[in-house]
Amino acid sequence: MGNVLSRSAWFAVIAGMATAQLTASASTATQSASASAHNTDRTSNATSQKKNSLQKNAALRKNATTAIERALRFLASKQADDGGWPGPTGHSDPAITALAAKTFIQHPTYGPNHRIVKQAIHRVLSFRQPDGGFYDPQFGYGNYSTSICLMTLAAMKKPETQEHIISAQRWLKNNQWAEGKCDNDGKPIDPTHSWYGGAGYGKHRRPDLSNTQMMLEALHQSGLPANDPAFQRALRFIQRSQMLEQTNDQPFARGENDGGFIYTPAQGGQSQAGEVTVDNQRRLRSYGSMTYAGFKSMIYANVDRNDLRIQRAWAWIRQNYTLDANPNMPGAQSQDGLYYYYHVFAKTLEAWGQPMIPDPQGNKHDWRSELCHQLIERQQPDGSWVNNAPRWQEDNPCLVTAYAVLSLQTALRRDPSPEIPGTERP
Repeated sequence: MGNVLSRSAWFAVIAGMATAQLTASASTATQSASASAHNTDRTSNATSQKKNSLQKNAALRKNATTAIERALRFLASKQADDGGWPGPTGHSDPAITALAAKTFIQHPTYGPNHRIVKQAIHRVLSFRQPDGGFYDPQFGYGNYSTSICLMTLAAMKKPETQEHIISAQRWLKNNQWAEGKCDNDGKPIDPTHSWYGGAGYGKHRRPDLSNTQMMLEALHQSGLPANDPAFQRALRFIQRSQMLEQTNDQPFARGENDGGFIYTPAQGGQSQAGEVTVDNQRRLRSYGSMTYAGFKSMIYANVDRNDLRIQRAWAWIRQNYTLDANPNMPGAQSQDGLYYYYHVFAKTLEAWGQPMIPDPQGNKHDWRSELCHQLIERQQPDGSWVNNAPRWQEDNPCLVTAYAVLSLQTALRRDPSPEIPGTERP
């Protein structure tokens, strides 16, 4: 019958189509079930990984908390009868006393009303001088001591310390190198002078970046706004400490573009890391603790994040990221100032606000966790920390333990929890 199918043929076609549809449906169902199972496995794996990560983080936080508690017991055992902690002479030192006191102030088990803190603050206040600063007049550490004492007084958050806070702020601002002063040669200080905006040790007079960043940290923690002239004057000094010819007008910065920082631009520039040979020329060597110090100070001064100075400093930090040493210090000196570096490292990256630091190899570093690991591993059996490299008083376990605890407390301030002692924000 040509194209006309018989009734039996039609039944065969329909039966075949039904079988194909059933086979296809079964196949689709199988594929769907398989995909669903795959997605479930993937979700389950992700959940498991997240759970493991959280468990590891919780364990680390617990270990860091234990390390802090052990350290505070050590510091408590070393507090003198006069309420202080010893400096290089063996007698109570205003700066080290203030640093140690702050570790207790920031811990909820102790806090500002604890006996240890009250005794320490009483000792700190005993160092107040007629000019309003907090220091021992036998030594030339007025800026350093007053800065640290101011940070601790601000951390107390008590009305009765306000008058002392204002006094210390005024002293630091008056101590800054600015118009109306002269350098050691009698040359007037103005914005073109390499000392302008900086702060330094009294015994040398000439300013340095370490003292300057301490001053700015204290003014920042005590509530001075970034538009205050003290920050803006300091920015000139900080800029001249950066190895970046586009923004640094000092002769030693010509041809320099690494973005790191040195110790001081004064007297033709000086780096505590020495010099390095580049293209057969001797150049000042930038290094970690001062680069973080300069970077942090620019953040406090509200320099825009797209500013070349910020971008080049951030690139240097990423390029030289490490916690095994003070970055870019030469081999024999690589451990010099290590705990000072940890302290400024933590404060800087907290201020920057980025939880992961990418290095040039594409690795992303959880700086808080890595800092905690590093400090936990380095803690002594008695709960203290001490640096085998004694430069800058880091053979003093009271000083170094205070640095370490403050660094851990900063690292633990992510996701503050009342169940994790020491994580409350200041």
